[in-house]
Amino acid sequence: MKFEIEYKTLGKVSGPLLVVDSVRNAAYGEITKVKLESGEERLGQVIESAEGYAVVQVFGPTSGINIKTTSVSFLGETFKLGVGEEMLGRVFDGQGRSKDAHSSFKVEEERDINGEPINPASRQMPEDFIQTGVSSIDGLMTLVRGQKLPIFSGAGLPHNRLAAQVARQAKVKKQSESFAVVFGAIGITYDDASFFINNFRKTGALKRTVAFINLADDPSIERILTPRLALTTAEFLAFEKGMHVLVMLTDMTNYCEALRELASAREEVPGRRGYPGYMYTDLASIYERAGIVTGKKGSITQLNIVTMPGDDVTHPIPDLTGYITEGQVFLSRELSNKGLYPPVNPLGSLSRLMNNGIGTGKTREDHRGVADQLYGAYARAQESRSLSAIIGAEALSDSDKRYLKFGEDFEKKFLTQGEYEDREIDKTLDIGWDLLSELPEEELTRIKREHIEKYHAKHRKAK
Repeated sequence: MKFEIEYKTLGKVSGPLLVVDSVRNAAYGEITKVKLESGEERLGQVIESAEGYAVVQVFGPTSGINIKTTSVSFLGETFKLGVGEEMLGRVFDGQGRSKDAHSSFKVEEERDINGEPINPASRQMPEDFIQTGVSSIDGLMTLVRGQKLPIFSGAGLPHNRLAAQVARQAKVKKQSESFAVVFGAIGITYDDASFFINNFRKTGALKRTVAFINLADDPSIERILTPRLALTTAEFLAFEKGMHVLVMLTDMTNYCEALRELASAREEVPGRRGYPGYMYTDLASIYERAGIVTGKKGSITQLNIVTMPGDDVTHPIPDLTGYITEGQVFLSRELSNKGLYPPVNPLGSLSRLMNNGIGTGKTREDHRGVADQLYGAYARAQESRSLSAIIGAEALSDSDKRYLKFGEDFEKKFLTQGEYEDREIDKTLDIGWDLLSELPEEELTRIKREHIEKYHAKHRKAK
């Protein structure tokens, strides 16, 4: 039974925060209802409780709140989201309210949006390959079911297009379980929101997608809720319905900005660049909700977007994200300026769990060797490119010229692909072999001899 206690002792309004005096036994995270003189009601949440007062974070604007006539009711429960399988194909706002034509769905249970941490002893090692259909990701920084792999990008780069493409195309190879996408938009523009929703609708991907949309002109405090609503939904679909769920949150930088705004309103001592000192822990509470639980059929994989302010990878947001997650997909402005899509820079990207999800029975036996050789050859091509800028292309050795050409072909044929082009992993690896065939066979030192004899273009033709 829910007990509601109402107070008319509002003492202070500070930004999105209310200080309620004479409060007893308020619990951290408890939901409140703020009732204005006009009768309008706004939700809030207790973020600090001490003897004699409570600090309430309002999910919405605090304009129009008069401390003399406004009352605050404490509801005695945390923020909960009603979840159900009928959420698939639906669009919700940053507070979990329906934004589409259907006003209701069958709620199967209510869940605390803060979730419960996965017992480390119950975590299963991720090892199933997720095919995104994007060669640069599948071939060189493979995404594995249960992994958290962020996309590091910059303002103006096509991270939204790449995210939409992955959401459309992602599938778990050789698995019969259902695959779903939970998409959380955090502080994005109306145009970006329309792009995602229209794209999902046109391609039919919306049928397997649950979307939570928090727009840039929505209350910034809603940005704290949105990723937790998305992950709560994902946990239900994964661990109760046995689905493989891909969670995509964009943009985590907007989330951190809201976190900094809240910390400033609470007059907390700032950390690096004004962000709160607990931002690492807060981000971990989101990222660590990905994974596979032993004994459960489903899984949660995260592919979140982090835009780097000023393209600075050492900025606190991407820096802390890199410590928590298992690698990153790095989008390059230089490649984007050349007109390449997607502009993924392999030399700045990494998947720490790649080895778990590739090889015989998962992708192909030659996958690791091909990836290593492509990495090495492209790194050598970048060195030749830098050298040619100093001494000129004509002065390069024959070997450097060969690698210079390899780098150009690698960018045009392997990294570049159509926005609606869905490549199978075999095709991705075959393109890699075609490129490596441009190099002398004796320089393919990172690939096993039996794989060269089986997949190299020269040996294939001989057979």
